[in-house]
Amino acid sequence: MHIALAFNLKADRTAVSSADDPPSAVDDLYAEWDDIHTIEAVRDALASAHRVSLVEADLDAFDNLRRLKPDLVFNMAEGLLGASREAQMPAMLDMLGLAYTGSDPVTLGICLDKRRTKEILSCHGIATPRFTTVTAVDQVPARLRYPQMVKPILEGSSKGVPDASLVRDRKALLRQVRQVLEVYRQPALIEEFLPGREFTVAVLGNGADLRVLPAVEINFEALPAGVNPIYSYEAKWIWDREDDPLRIFTCPARLEPALQQAIEDLCRRAFRVLGCRDWCRIDVRLDQHGRPHIIELNPLPGILPRPEQNSCFPKAARAAGLSYTDLILAVVDAAVKRLNLTGNHHESSCLFQSRAVTAG
Repeated sequence: MHIALAFNLKADRTAVSSADDPPSAVDDLYAEWDDIHTIEAVRDALASAHRVSLVEADLDAFDNLRRLKPDLVFNMAEGLLGASREAQMPAMLDMLGLAYTGSDPVTLGICLDKRRTKEILSCHGIATPRFTTVTAVDQVPARLRYPQMVKPILEGSSKGVPDASLVRDRKALLRQVRQVLEVYRQPALIEEFLPGREFTVAVLGNGADLRVLPAVEINFEALPAGVNPIYSYEAKWIWDREDDPLRIFTCPARLEPALQQAIEDLCRRAFRVLGCRDWCRIDVRLDQHGRPHIIELNPLPGILPRPEQNSCFPKAARAAGLSYTDLILAVVDAAVKRLNLTGNHHESSCLFQSRAVTAG
């Protein structure tokens, strides 16, 4: 089968200058994009069973895909601008009539918007922390039970969620809301902070084949002394380095059978209610009574290939006995089965387009 790999390439322009300064919107603008090593690793995994072409998700993507006419597009393009950025590539593929892996534009747009995600979860009785959103500082409710979390509603990869996002009084709350409104120029989500354990859960497949991989627990005691027990921007991008990785994850998480079942059931319900397809990573946190709640869903999960990069979806896959190549091909197989694609889906020639990927 001929597969086009759609991606956004991260250039060397995302590093935060100092770990002592809070990240700005400029610092983290490209945080969700993939580096050349990840793109090549996904390409190589696909090429172990298919013919692969590389398509950068830029302004030439429409013409390139129209010319290539692939059997399937492996979509890992995050986009850049606007609330629809993660939906732009699948919307283009729908226009071209091309099959692709992962969720459709509607689901990607909703899951990027934390407010809309939580509204839908709440409507269906799926546990999620209580919340409100504001577009101005004077809209912040006068009475709130602290601590609270403050986040931009339209960001992923912990963008806009520094250590200071966990606030314990009104002064800190107003400061952090103002930071979100001024730097990210989007509404701020004010969310009840849950004090229990936190997990991220990888889900793979569709329908009756939907599979929940071993949960990854976040060990906040591995963070530097004195910081907040949250998986902040600093925790993800500054303190956890490939040359000195934090021992912040346990996978499989140590869970009693009843709690494991509750988390898996909750994630399956959230996956289906939001209309996710093929794969998704779901963040879960326990309340003071040990009950799991959905924090958010990421239907375009990060898939950094090397174990020392602490990427959670591949970590969960390894715990389930899947190699990186197995994981990538499992996503393809889920899409092929969902789409009922026919033909030779595992070409032994392992051909792939060998041109180098450049930053452009």
